[in-house]
Amino acid sequence: MIACAGCGLAVPRGTGGCRAMFDELAVRQWSSPVAYPVRRMMVDTYALQHPDEFCVSAKSLAAHLTGLCAVLEYPSHPTLLQVLRRWLDGPSPVAKPDLLAARGALTIAEAYGAPDAERLVSAADRWARDVWKAYAPLHPLARRWVEQALAGPVR
Repeated sequence: MIACAGCGLAVPRGTGGCRAMFDELAVRQWSSPVAYPVRRMMVDTYALQHPDEFCVSAKSLAAHLTGLCAVLEYPSHPTLLQVLRRWLDGPSPVAKPDLLAARGALTIAEAYGAPDAERLVSAADRWARDVWKAYAPLHPLARRWVEQALAGPVR
């Protein structure tokens, strides 16, 4: 067992093994009734735990950070994910903050082992909330970005 460089999960092949779990879970989701916001939440959560690969640019960090913020803090907004996507389209309206060293105690293993769609949603929610809590120092920034996106394209 080797620790994943992103989330610390001890798995065969380390970071490669962790990524294989994520890829397998993504494939399994296509045949399950899991809704798009839950799939998106898992992508954003995984990316925030593996920022060296998925949050290299300011725009990619903003996409994943605001995506997780949207799902967890604005769950009743019907089009926020689309608003955020349009806001980030084109030249980057954001500057990248320093990345955090601690990115949550729960990992993809939380969702990977779920035996059915209902438990997958519950496990993914616990995982996402744990990662979001770890990103507490960036919450004000994420919320500001979401508000900017909702206010319209100011570039």
